[in-house]
Amino acid sequence: MIRKLALLACVALLAGCAASVTQDLKGPVKELGDFKLGHSEVVAPNLEKLLVSREATAEEWTTVMDTALEERFRRFEGDRFYHLGVSVEAYSMPPPFVPGKSALALRVTLWDDETQVKMNEETNLIHIIQVFESRLNLTREEQMKRLAELAAREVENWLREQMDTQRWFVMAQDAAQEEASEDVEEASEDAEKTLNAGAAAG
Repeated sequence: MIRKLALLACVALLAGCAASVTQDLKGPVKELGDFKLGHSEVVAPNLEKLLVSREATAEEWTTVMDTALEERFRRFEGDRFYHLGVSVEAYSMPPPFVPGKSALALRVTLWDDETQVKMNEETNLIHIIQVFESRLNLTREEQMKRLAELAAREVENWLREQMDTQRWFVMAQDAAQEEASEDVEEASEDAEKTLNAGAAAG
């Protein structure tokens, strides 16, 4: 009986963790600078199945990944369009009772729509590996959906990191602030010259 209760508690905890993957989507949107999703292009030309895994086609992965990206990134309402290019590289979805971990690997590129310039020179590689998971009650489709949602969340984390370190999505704002500072400085200098000229005349 105790073992059954412990198992039920563990399943409930893991179910809660699964729900938390997209929990942040239900709260207030924390804007991502001037980012607004133009389109997301998901491909899987070199898809590889790893170890003992349930089968999933490239078309299935591109569909579920695109859905997760759309759900996460359509929230942002910046004033500049950016496009996401994603290549699903490899996956692992062990069936119940088979040793292993669910995993997903993908490469991500971001394009600035206005300049048609690739933001990252090298594609960003994202690995999702579920260390703690319960596959007892998960269908193949549920495994795929969870992996895709985790990957989409990691893409957002990467974009936020780039915004903080490389000033992505805030460069226009930075330029505007710099211009405003220069205007204030110039106005201050003009005012000082006027005062000095008045004092000299007096």
